[in-house]
Amino acid sequence: MKCPLADKGCGGCIGLNTRYGDLLAQKQTAFRCLFPEALPIVGAENPTHFRNKVLRSFANGKDSLYHGLYRRGTHQILSVRTCALENERATEIANTALLLLTKLGLPAYREDFHRGVLRHLLVRRVPGTGQALVTVITGSENFPHGEEFANSLLRACPDVLGVLHNINPRTDSAVLGTHTRLLAGQNEIWDRMNGLDVCLNAGSFYQINTAQAEKLYARAVSLASITNQDEVLDAYCGVGVIGMLAASHAKHVTGVELVSDAVFCARKAARKNSIQNGTWLCQDATKYMMQATAHPDVVFVDPPRAGCSRLFLDALLQCAPSRIIYVSCYPQTLRRDVDILRHGGYQLQVVQPYDLFPYTEHTECVVKLTRAGL
Repeated sequence: MKCPLADKGCGGCIGLNTRYGDLLAQKQTAFRCLFPEALPIVGAENPTHFRNKVLRSFANGKDSLYHGLYRRGTHQILSVRTCALENERATEIANTALLLLTKLGLPAYREDFHRGVLRHLLVRRVPGTGQALVTVITGSENFPHGEEFANSLLRACPDVLGVLHNINPRTDSAVLGTHTRLLAGQNEIWDRMNGLDVCLNAGSFYQINTAQAEKLYARAVSLASITNQDEVLDAYCGVGVIGMLAASHAKHVTGVELVSDAVFCARKAARKNSIQNGTWLCQDATKYMMQATAHPDVVFVDPPRAGCSRLFLDALLQCAPSRIIYVSCYPQTLRRDVDILRHGGYQLQVVQPYDLFPYTEHTECVVKLTRAGL
């Protein structure tokens, strides 16, 4: 597959002109350098058009506004109108939004001068229901004709259920700011994953490859061998998918997540799925572990790319669950954290990598550790 943007320095993917099986084998080899005992990587049945989220950055062209992705290794924005990895309908919505914003004459935000309006566009379209949510990120509270744009987009794209405005005046690389307001429609959308109704809003994390995430989550819960006597902790729980899956087997599940938007979604989804043996808390996972008096039988851990803090891991060793299921998107920090847990008395039982990000260098993984002597 040949991408017209590959020769222009687009940093969105690698190796589109290479056979997918060959790239998968390369990932397997690289992963086994860190985990020689790893099982064969689980590849994607459909390695293209899997991304359920489209992110664009705005720029001012010679003639008009455009949006796209950063050129590899630069802060220059390359115009992108189509992408082999993105959900095609989500790309269409992003292009429609650009057309409507261009008609309003709104300029891109210039970080160097702190002028302009538009910074980023975020489109999330979930495959289970086809529902979409659009967020426009601006550099300040100023968004002229924002409601007009939102209503026009809802009319043009009936599958878009809500349009939101996020304000991000920060100068770092963060896409979203801390304040979001609804312009038109509704604040959230719903997906179906592993037989569950899943609630999503603009600020909640969700795996971008739903089909592969379903496999990974099902495997994670299966590896835990949960019984109806088990107390389960789902640390860094996000919108609560793993915890909700575990709840059908467990005595009780506690989910812990720092992002309040995600906790709101987890609680709402738990109610819709009639899950009564679960509690979802908005709290820092490390602080929760350090203060917790309960001793769960099973702990799921799904931290950000940086992995778990040493304080978290020390607290986890202190509470001594019989089984730890660790989901990671970054093998290097997973290796570091697994070594700490092994030194603390745990045995590595299963290492299963998944290709959640075809045609990129990233690999997701789930591992199972059990307390020595059990």
